[in-house]
Order: sequence, then C-alpha cells, then structure tokens
Amino acid sequence: MSSPPQFLVGTASWTDPSLVKSDTFYPPSAKTAEDRLRFYAQHFKTVEVDSSYYALPSEKNARLWAERTPDDFVFNLKAFAMLTQHPADTARLPIAIKEMLTSEQRSAPRLKDPPGAVLDLCFQMFSSALKPLREAGKLGMLLFQFPPYFVHSTRNLDYMAGLSERVPGDSIAIEFRHPSWVSDQNRAGTMRFLREHRLAYVSVDAPVAPSLMPPILEVTGPDAYVRFHGRNLENWYKRDIAVAERYKYLYAERELAQWAGRLSKLSDVRRAFVIFNNCYRNFGIMNATTMAAMLGH
Repeated sequence: MSSPPQFLVGTASWTDPSLVKSDTFYPPSAKTAEDRLRFYAQHFKTVEVDSSYYALPSEKNARLWAERTPDDFVFNLKAFAMLTQHPADTARLPIAIKEMLTSEQRSAPRLKDPPGAVLDLCFQMFSSALKPLREAGKLGMLLFQFPPYFVHSTRNLDYMAGLSERVPGDSIAIEFRHPSWVSDQNRAGTMRFLREHRLAYVSVDAPVAPSLMPPILEVTGPDAYVRFHGRNLENWYKRDIAVAERYKYLYAERELAQWAGRLSKLSDVRRAFVIFNNCYRNFGIMNATTMAAMLGH
C-alpha cells in the first residue's frame, strides 16, 4: 500500500485586510508584515500568495518571506494577472514594462491583450523574482487561475502547453473557471493533456451553478492542489461588493469532513496542498485549522 500524502493546509493570503482588521487571529503584538508572517507560519505549513496576481512580485520580498519562515514552510504563488490572460492594472506595472507600451496603453487603467514582448518580459520578471524561494526549497506551486472566458479550445491548450518553457523547473497548477474543461465530452482529454504536460489540476469547492466548476477531485501530477472558495452563491455574481464579501462563507464541520474523507483516500500523491480562499475575516483560518486537524496535520 502506498503511504498517504503530506497534507499542507493553509489559506490564500495571510494579509487579507478583513483578517488583519478583525483582531480574531493575529495578536495585538503582531503589528508589522514580518510579525504577521512569523505568527502565521507558527500555525500553518503553507500559504498561497495572492498579491502576486495583482502586481509582479519582487525578489526582495521573496527573500524576506524565505527568511521569516521555518525551513519546511512552503509558498505557493498565484500567477500575475497578465500571465493568465487577465487584464492587469497599468499603474502597478514596473517601469520596464510601461516603457514598452504605447501612450494609449499607458493611459488606459488596465492593459488587455499585451504585445508578445511585454508578456515575455512579465514571465521573465515573475520567474526571476522567485529565485530566493527556490534556493531556500520553499517554492511550492505556481497557481495559474484562468478567467471564466478561458474556455476549452485548441488555442488555450497551446497556451498551457507552453507554460513549462516560460517558468522552467517550477511546478505549475492549473485552475479552470469554465466548466467546458470538465464536460462529459472533454474531461478525459483535459486530464490526459495535463498529465502529459506535467500540469496539476486544481480541484475546487465553490457554489453550485451551471457556469461554475464542479467539485471534482482529480490528481494529474505528483502533487494535488485543492482550493476552497466557499459556497456563497448569493454574493458570487454581485459586482458592487468587496472581494471578501464574495467569499463570505464559513464551512460547516460536516462539509469539511466530506472533503477530508475524499482527501484521505488519495494515493500515489507526494503532497496535497489544501488552500482556503474563503478569506473573509478569520473564516479561512478557522476552516484551515479544522481541516488540518481532520487530516492529522
């Protein structure tokens, strides 16, 4: 019999504003970013960096993260928006990127459809910034969360097939947000494609709706990756609310137990990252703590 995987349970971000302001996790003495990361790392073995989606990470910050956490702590990085075909905030782009844009592109609030050279440089800067985490053995997976309009197509398959060349040597996890990838017609082919290209399928728990991904547990590589988004269907499609409100959902113990049962049956898996993205106040912290206990970690 194969041994169970190493379960690494954590949350998507340790700096979410609603968590920091809630005073329900960090002690009053944790006043700085360093204090909060050190405190978080005393309770969990992994975290998903969400800020790297909104702005390209810096090598300086990656070095500080490595220095402020235990030797066995693992960081997963969410890929920068532009790398997953999302529009990127122009104001937050590095100077080197802005200098490559036209005046019209620089004046736009968000950059869509970047020139090939711009995308290439973004990939290079993103990968280069993570060097301290690689050297410290603390880089887990790079999460490529594609937008809902990233549908099953030959063009999008080709884009994913080239990811390993853009971030060589790193482990890549793919999160789809359009159900066409796992339809009855495409599911087997999607999983086969991911295995062939050494891309990890990201299993998700989210509200139940025809336009959202179903809670399929699949493993297409040596590591499993599961993300819990909460099940707040009422808030999911609202546009006039804070991001945290969309994920305002505290999982019941029975809901977590169902997933713990499924996860505990995984075989031929090295590590299983279990990430709670229901980052509203301390909801993710509470659920991650419960799940870690259920999984014996």
